[in-house]
Amino acid sequence: MIRMPMPWQSWLALAALVGALVLPLTRDGSAWLWQDPAGIVGALAIAAAAALGLRRQADWLTDIVLAVVAHGVAIELLLRVPDLVGKAGWGFWLTTLAAWLLAWLLVARLSTRMPRSAGARWSVNLAVPLIFGAWLLLLWQVVVVGAGVPAVLLPPPSAIWLKLIADPGQVWADFSQTFLRSVLIGYVAGCGLGFLVALIADRFAFARLGLLPIGSFVSALPLVGIAPILVMWFGFDWPSKAAVVVVMTFFPMLVNTVAGLNASDSIDRDLLRTYAAGYGQSLMKLRLPAALPFIFNALKINSTLALIGAIVAEFFGTPIVGMGFRINIADGRLEVDLVWAVIAVAALAGSAFYGIVALIERSATFWHPSFRQSS
Repeated sequence: MIRMPMPWQSWLALAALVGALVLPLTRDGSAWLWQDPAGIVGALAIAAAAALGLRRQADWLTDIVLAVVAHGVAIELLLRVPDLVGKAGWGFWLTTLAAWLLAWLLVARLSTRMPRSAGARWSVNLAVPLIFGAWLLLLWQVVVVGAGVPAVLLPPPSAIWLKLIADPGQVWADFSQTFLRSVLIGYVAGCGLGFLVALIADRFAFARLGLLPIGSFVSALPLVGIAPILVMWFGFDWPSKAAVVVVMTFFPMLVNTVAGLNASDSIDRDLLRTYAAGYGQSLMKLRLPAALPFIFNALKINSTLALIGAIVAEFFGTPIVGMGFRINIADGRLEVDLVWAVIAVAALAGSAFYGIVALIERSATFWHPSFRQSS
């Protein structure tokens, strides 16, 4: 039977629970955890889950109890925090800490699991980041509201969500302008150009010696310096932003492709020479497949660089649409919730873009050792 690491989170959760019971929920001492029936139930559930978590055996019953209790207490905290705006006391914070420690213990236990079936492994690998991300948002909401942080400094996730759904048409227009035009077109053009130049540099030594230093020089150009120039050259609409994306994505693709084309073993190259294989045959049958992990590495890097470049470029001139334009305007008006809403859309779009490229990589390079699964 698999034994889990020492569950120190359970001991800390029990200590935090004791503190929550003896300290008030509010700063003025007007509310206590033991005065509320829901608080008593939550405290008993935390105590039972923490005691069960002291077991070091890997069993799904303990994981299910930890998940139910931690997230049940989290929901109760979210329902309670609107009544404690800016006046949450140590009892409330210690209760939050106890629930968070149980969730931490749950994630730690799941991370050590190695299920035999592929479906169970996929479920565990999905559950860990989802639980981790959900608790980041929960702690953000609870801390900002409970501590009374001014919205102009940091709005809670609930305010960001309400701002996001207030005008979905505007959100879609900004997203379409920045991502579907500037990012995707610039990404395809920049990566494609970098790949073609890498093939030329690999085929001709003089091109390699001449183009690689130039590519390095272009990559060192500051974005805030070239973006206004490209806006003047290509206009205020999306082509200038796509040009910035091309400049940002060109060099990573060039360098990674050149490195990948030289990554094949010399023994394999000598074997093809013994078969009288020409440059094209060697490229297609050996060197290009061996370079695929390097190429996809560049594609993943560029999936985030492209979005950053397009948004920053929109600060220097754009029509009255676009995520960068919206951030710039909202920041000037102190609409911080709108700024964070646009940032959230950009983060989700960039993560989804990266995930799609990673899935394609897994399908194209399933033979690579990094994707081999232990039986």
